[in-house]
Amino acid sequence: MGNIAKHYFDTKNKAISLPNFKKLGLFNLYHEIHKSYPKGIEKGDENPSSLYTYAKEVSTGKSTFCGHMEIAGAPVDYELGYYPNGFDKEIIERFLKETGLKGVLGNCVASGTKIIEDLGEEHIKTGYPIIYTSADSVFQIAAHEEHFGLDNLYKACEIARKICDDYNVATVIARPFLGDNPSNFKRTTNRHDYTITSKYKTMLENIAEDKGEVIAIGKIRDIYDGKGVTKAVKAAGLCDIFDKFINEINLAPQKSLVFANFVNFDMDFGHRRNPIGYGEALEYFDTRLPELLNILKPDDILIFTADHGCDPTFKGTDHTREFIPVIIVGNAKAGFVNRRETFSDIGQTIVKYLGVKPVQFGKAIF
Repeated sequence: MGNIAKHYFDTKNKAISLPNFKKLGLFNLYHEIHKSYPKGIEKGDENPSSLYTYAKEVSTGKSTFCGHMEIAGAPVDYELGYYPNGFDKEIIERFLKETGLKGVLGNCVASGTKIIEDLGEEHIKTGYPIIYTSADSVFQIAAHEEHFGLDNLYKACEIARKICDDYNVATVIARPFLGDNPSNFKRTTNRHDYTITSKYKTMLENIAEDKGEVIAIGKIRDIYDGKGVTKAVKAAGLCDIFDKFINEINLAPQKSLVFANFVNFDMDFGHRRNPIGYGEALEYFDTRLPELLNILKPDDILIFTADHGCDPTFKGTDHTREFIPVIIVGNAKAGFVNRRETFSDIGQTIVKYLGVKPVQFGKAIF
C-alpha cells in the first residue's frame, strides 16, 4: 500500500483517493504497522467502522495456492517442488511420453506474457507447448487456443498434474492465448488451475459438509480444485467479478460463504509492475464499495484480505512475502486487533461465525 501510494503521489502529484476504504480503517491499519501514513494521506479515520488487523504467513511459500490454503485453515507446512533452472529431464520426458507430444519449448523461469511473445510463433509452427515456471511452485503450459486447441491444452494439464503430484508441485496452470504474431499475442480468460491435494481439510469442505453453501467466484474454484465448492461462478475482470460477487451475495441462503478473488490486481498490475494501474484499480474498487456495503444484512460479515503480496514497485515480476490486511465489516467490534500469527485465523473466524466444525489451525479473531 505504501509503495503504491508513494509512486502514485510522485507521478500524479496527488494522493490516491480511497475514501471508503479510509472509513473502514485501511489507513489506520497502515499506521498501526508503520507508525506513519502513506504518502499524501494526512490521517486515518477518526471512527473506523470495521475491525482491522494484519496477519503473518506461516506457509512455506508465497504463492496463490499457499495463501489461499492458509486462509482456509490448511497452511502449507510441507515442502513444495521448485524448479529455478527449469524442470528436470525426467519430468519433461514423462510429460512427452504420456501426452504423446513430440517436444516442448521454454522449460525455464519466465514471465508469462514475455514467453508467449518470444516463443509464440515457434509454438504455432511446431505445435510444441510452451512450458515455464516462476519463483512459485508452478508448472505452466501456454498454448494457442486455435492452433493447439483449448481441449488439448486442458488434457495436457491434467496429465501434467498427475506427474507433478510425484514432485510436490503445487499448481499446474493452463495459459491459453490468441493472436498471430508477437505484437498481438494475448492471454485469454480461459486459464485453468490444477492444484495439489492439501494435507488438511479447508473451511470450504467443513462448510459444505455441514450443509452450508460455498459459492466460488472467478478463480476460487480452481485454487481449491473444487473441493468444498457447492457453486462455481465464472467471472473475469474487476467489473465482472464485482458484479457477480454482489449478485451471489444477494442470492445466497443462510450459512453461506461467498468467496471472490479479484485476480486482476495481481495479474495485470502486480506481476506487470504497474503501480499507477494498481492505484487506479484500487480507486475503482473503492468507488464500488458502497454498493457492496449497502446489501449486507444485519447478520452478514464481509472480510477484505489478500493471499500474498505482489508489490508493483519491487524488482522482478514475482510475488512478495508480506503481512496481509484483514478488514472485517459487519457483526464484529470495530477497531484494531493485534497481529495474527497465521492467515488461518481468517478461516477459523469464518467457520466459528457460521457455526460449523473448526479447521485444524488458527484462532478466531472475534
